[in-house]
Amino acid sequence: MAASSASTPPAFDVRQHLAGLLRTALASVAPDQGSVEIILERPKQASHGDFASNLAMQLARELKTSPRQIAERLVRELPPSPAVAKVEIAGAGFINFTLTATAKTAVVAAVLAAGHGFGRGVAGRLKLQVEFVSANPTGPLHVGHGRGAAYGASLASLLAFAGYDVTREYYVNDAGRQMDILAVSAWLRYLELFDEPVPFPPNAYQGGYVREMAEQIKQAHGDRYVHPAEAVLACLPATEDAEARLDGLILAGKDLLGEDWSYVHSHVLNEQLTDCRADLEEFGVHFDVWFSERSLYDTGMVARAVAALEASGHIYLQDGAKWFNSTAFGDEKDRVVQRDNGIYTYFASDIAYHLNKFERGFDRVIDVWGADHHGYIPRVKGALSASGADADRLEVTLVQFVSLFRNGQKASMSTRSGEYVTLRQLRLEVGNDACRFFYMLRKCDQALDFDLDLATSQSNENPVYYVQYAHARICSVLAQWDGDAAALAQADLAPLQHEREFALCARLAEFPELIQIAARDYAPHALAFYLKDLAGDFHSWYNAERLLVEDQATRYARLALALATRQVLQNGLSLLGVSQPVSM
Repeated sequence: MAASSASTPPAFDVRQHLAGLLRTALASVAPDQGSVEIILERPKQASHGDFASNLAMQLARELKTSPRQIAERLVRELPPSPAVAKVEIAGAGFINFTLTATAKTAVVAAVLAAGHGFGRGVAGRLKLQVEFVSANPTGPLHVGHGRGAAYGASLASLLAFAGYDVTREYYVNDAGRQMDILAVSAWLRYLELFDEPVPFPPNAYQGGYVREMAEQIKQAHGDRYVHPAEAVLACLPATEDAEARLDGLILAGKDLLGEDWSYVHSHVLNEQLTDCRADLEEFGVHFDVWFSERSLYDTGMVARAVAALEASGHIYLQDGAKWFNSTAFGDEKDRVVQRDNGIYTYFASDIAYHLNKFERGFDRVIDVWGADHHGYIPRVKGALSASGADADRLEVTLVQFVSLFRNGQKASMSTRSGEYVTLRQLRLEVGNDACRFFYMLRKCDQALDFDLDLATSQSNENPVYYVQYAHARICSVLAQWDGDAAALAQADLAPLQHEREFALCARLAEFPELIQIAARDYAPHALAFYLKDLAGDFHSWYNAERLLVEDQATRYARLALALATRQVLQNGLSLLGVSQPVSM
């Protein structure tokens, strides 16, 4: 079936057509109210028609007339239309339109003509960047990262399908203290392999992957990086503060290893970043750009960003450190951008990074952050404003935490202890499809309880199984028919007369508008909900009617509707990164 980039199928034209009819009536009833927005919505009850407008109620105050009287006048002035079977006034003044059967089923031909392009928006819109995941490469991705990955990837695909020019980016935190902690963690495990144990800090990285990297270093370089434990301990500060002792171990590693420290650091970075890339690729999450934090320092961008803030009067000195007056921009307190030892903070590199995004010409940048970064938003936006950038071009969506339940028990997740469930483990247990779909079953700003028992069940209660089963059912019917699917695009749809068929057509017709609304609201979860409803409408019809009936006209019409449903299921599931099985 040939795909098209059509973005305005006949089903959407019906809505526009009805708005045009109302606009014509409005010109007669209230010509000075021509700027009023005409809203058409689908009623919740089928008995109220296919579309309803509250135009009369919008006009009541200005016309100083009851909405029902205005509605009666508007209906009298409506031009006749072959798409409208009847118009009724309901309640206080709603205008309800009931479409003809031909208008209701026209969406089937629209879907089959557009194919994979059905619902696609007009190309050439704003240039957007979506930056997501961006987890420190200090260990395997956990299930919380997985939610950010699924949300960010689905959002980027949704925006691209809606017509935006989208770049997917991962910000690699390859500079700073966390990478130093990982490097010293691997080095201490390496020393243990040569019987030079140093008490391992409880706040260092504990996972088995750290021991694996230590073994890799030993296999590659033998005892080259070994130093006596006494020499390491001699470098530590005389303090009980755990973070200070950890910093002392990092300094000991750098001093004792000298230039060799860069190898250990690079090894652990490359190992974890490679693992992260592979994990995400296997999850169906792909990036156009992997942006290095280190490059911001190497090119002097961090220094320039701080200097620019200083020149504009937004930096002050205190106790030898440079502070950004972020309270002037709504933050709860001012923030250090350069410590008294000359080292720039994470915040300073984040300022430089976001300025770089704007320099690259993006009309809008969308950051997907964890919910615990909520307080970070005003300080970043404040720094952008202080730098002369338009902070409104930065939009941040927050992804709430995930609670993973197995056999009714909540799994604990702790980054440094290593006692967390990784994304890879979750994928292996429930599969990519369940992961991608289940992550979309809540708005991103709502906490998510991930039920493993439900995700692995083959029942209608499992939403991803329910949706995929609808697709597989259609494939099975088409395989039994064994006819030319291309012929269905020209099928006479007149035999489609049952309410379940009209309901399914109405659901298909919602898809293009849903895409635009979900993209506008950064809400890919709305697509998951829609697919559940679409699958429900199909299963209800399938269980009530035979598709492969003797009458050829009816058979072709029903198969055309089934094929259109399969196409929309495919379009929606692909945006969520979920496969479309032909059998189950």
